[in-house]
Amino acid sequence: MQSVNEYYSAVQLRFDRWSALRETMATLARNPDGRGSVGMRKRVAELFDALTVIEPYWAFPGMAAFDMLRRQFEHGNLDAAAFGIHRVTRALTSGAYRRRHIPLEREMGDSEDHEDEALLSPEARALSKPYFEVLIVDDVNEQQERWLKSNVARMRRHEDPFIYESVVVPSVEDALIAVLFNHNIQAIVVRPGLRLKSRTELAILKRHLNRAGGAEGIESMAPEDYGPELCRLIARVRPELDAYLVTDRSVEDIAGLDLGICRRVFYNQEDFLELHLNILRGVQARYKTPFFTALVNYSKQPTGVFHAMPISRGKSISRSHWIQDMGAFYGPNIFLAETSATSGGLDSLLEPHGPIKEAQEYAARAFGSKQTFFATNGTSTCNKIVVQALVRPGDIVLVDRDCHKSHHYGMVLAGAQVVYLDSYPLNDYSMYGAVPLREIKHQLLALKAAGKLDRVRMLLLTNCTFDGVVYNVERVMEECLAIKPDLIFLWDEAWFAFARFGPTYRQRTAMNAANNLRERLRSPEQAKAWEKQQEKLKDASDATLMKTRLVAPPDARVRVYATQSTHKTLTALRQGSMIHVNDQDFKGQVEQSFHEAYMTHTSTSPNYQIIASLDVGRRQVELEGFEFVQRQVEAAMAMRRAISTHPLLQKYFKVLTAGDMIPAEFRESGVESYYRADQGWVDIWECWEKDEFVLDATRVTLAVGGTGWDGDTFKTRILMDKYGIQINKTSRNTVLFMTNIGTTRSSVAYLIEVLVEIARSLDDLLDDASKMERMAFEKRVRSLVEELPPLPDFSRFHDAFRADQVTSEGDIRKAFFLAYDEDNCDYLDLTGSLRAALDSGREVVSASFIIPYPPGFPILVPGQVVSREILDFMLALDVNEIHGYRPDLGLRVFTDDALARLAGAGLADAAE
Repeated sequence: MQSVNEYYSAVQLRFDRWSALRETMATLARNPDGRGSVGMRKRVAELFDALTVIEPYWAFPGMAAFDMLRRQFEHGNLDAAAFGIHRVTRALTSGAYRRRHIPLEREMGDSEDHEDEALLSPEARALSKPYFEVLIVDDVNEQQERWLKSNVARMRRHEDPFIYESVVVPSVEDALIAVLFNHNIQAIVVRPGLRLKSRTELAILKRHLNRAGGAEGIESMAPEDYGPELCRLIARVRPELDAYLVTDRSVEDIAGLDLGICRRVFYNQEDFLELHLNILRGVQARYKTPFFTALVNYSKQPTGVFHAMPISRGKSISRSHWIQDMGAFYGPNIFLAETSATSGGLDSLLEPHGPIKEAQEYAARAFGSKQTFFATNGTSTCNKIVVQALVRPGDIVLVDRDCHKSHHYGMVLAGAQVVYLDSYPLNDYSMYGAVPLREIKHQLLALKAAGKLDRVRMLLLTNCTFDGVVYNVERVMEECLAIKPDLIFLWDEAWFAFARFGPTYRQRTAMNAANNLRERLRSPEQAKAWEKQQEKLKDASDATLMKTRLVAPPDARVRVYATQSTHKTLTALRQGSMIHVNDQDFKGQVEQSFHEAYMTHTSTSPNYQIIASLDVGRRQVELEGFEFVQRQVEAAMAMRRAISTHPLLQKYFKVLTAGDMIPAEFRESGVESYYRADQGWVDIWECWEKDEFVLDATRVTLAVGGTGWDGDTFKTRILMDKYGIQINKTSRNTVLFMTNIGTTRSSVAYLIEVLVEIARSLDDLLDDASKMERMAFEKRVRSLVEELPPLPDFSRFHDAFRADQVTSEGDIRKAFFLAYDEDNCDYLDLTGSLRAALDSGREVVSASFIIPYPPGFPILVPGQVVSREILDFMLALDVNEIHGYRPDLGLRVFTDDALARLAGAGLADAAE
């Protein structure tokens, strides 16, 4: 039996314990007195003991059924126990307990199993009522617990839209463990009899208390305050849930308290029907999908189409003699729902007043924003919308140089003066990390010293980065606001939409950090802390400010935007994205310009299927996002552990850890790896709370240089062509495996099998290799592991595109459009004329965006001076794609005459 320390997740521990119990019990029942039966009986008893501390947090199979199975084993009724355990395990695997009652005792003529739930059609599964569990928190005895559960169960009616069962726990700590352990819980009923402490001693369960902030802060409270405080604590870790507080305290006492997620207070009464109706209403509020439902209803209406789109209602397909295969492949519903109409119960994305407006409001609730806007052509467009809405020509914007190309093009469109920020390099793996806070503060303080702080408009960063480096978002924003109190933040969360629904991850999302900041800035404690720091830092040097953790002034404005590729990490059709807004000045200053930018970039023919998928995806994350993200992290952690502990895989591969991807100076917690063979799993909550950067565990970067293949070759020729495994990102010597909410244990197991097979084939290859072949292999490995070109920083904008030499901002728009005239441009060969030009001392200036894949971001932008380091990096690249570069002609650069004319025009303008 695997040690508890081997498990990252208590959910996985529970499932594996049930599976082990089923296998052992089945073997024992077949041969109760055979060889090894004594050892098996002992193991069954140990497994029951292990599950005894876990099962009280779940409604199925329930403690009564669990105790019955244990008694059957102890009394020697092994066949009955084995049958019941088999049923429980199958039901847990398939989810059958969600759809029907699971009898655990064999009845006359009963087959071993009912129909296999996995074989049910999607239509059949859609007809069943969704199932959830309600947590009741009250310190009661067994008889009182049965009374509570039976009274709640009696309220259920045939017409109820959902089915639920109850779980009863006695304490605040047990309740916190339950909501973080049991993903079926959708509502909590907090009664006045609860106590504070849990009696469980299982470390993997107690770990959950750290993520909830523990219960230590309420030890000094009176017992009557436990209930309200529990509602507040649950709001911190699972804000999507509903809580109902039953109390005998007066209205006046309760009214002034922060009740967190509490939807309603019941005063000293046992009105189970009212409680039941409120529970259903609360879940129904999250289950509603306004636009998806409207589109389904529209598809059922008889209509005559005298409008655009012959494909609407499928008419152009059903009447065709040549494209029937399309109709057969997609089925009829997608065409019945395909329309350009905005009436008939539908809505307009450009001017929503009906179900789209309502769906966006629900999305804002789910993601913690003040406003949310849907986009049907990807986050590239979302980024341009936000930048154009907020940035005016001449505004200074601080931009992560390694960000997605849409941001660079957005700067061109907006006419921004761009200050590019350098990330720390990871030269050993040919990738960049993220922008250190000291670099951001340095640039802001330099602009302040130059008298330009009033022109600084926005800070634009990617969180998390493609490779999984995650910022301390709240700290970055607070320290920046201490320097520039009205700074706007745009966080590109293209790969981070899922993070809202995991308690550990949520604290580093833009919307959560914005809400926390707004609350803190209103507090008297913040004002005192700011005043105290102002006195201490009076006349402080920039060097001192750089080293000090700055406090934002209480009058700072929280202005935060996040763009998310919902389709990348959650359920949505391709290009389904969202813009989330938490801007205190949105209504007064931005709303109109945002509307204009939205109209500029949004199609007048948006895809309704994408909008509907965003609506349904929101429903999913509000009801089961916690479960799916939990499973996603589990899968990634299992992958990390399996690869890093496999002796054969260690010869050729390495899973990069936080210690590999984040320098020690940015890891205050000292955590280097989430798993160590000598101590098991590290609780990541502490580093996610404190460190400047952390590593998103769901993005597993694998160093493959030891195989002798570069990342791109390993991706295409080995993983994809040979084994059908799809990945996206590579570097010169790494590949990135991204888990998502659809990743299964089976897919992880397949990947491990493939890697083992590759490693074995390399062993065989080297065993049979000649001396020269082995030397060639070692040379390839050395070039990929040791002989890596250093990654270049952003050089600088040429003086012709800068207003002065004091600060580093440049006019990327001017450079971009200067290149439209071919007479202003020339081409230089990398190994010949470009090298010669640099050797002669000429300033060579790029006329184009140069974007190698990988790494996938510009190493040159229009107007940037080409440095020797950039040239050396380009020469060392062995990638197939370099966007913007013409191998037949060379690098597109500005002519000296064009730069001279531009500089002369600039001097003339300055003189005027």
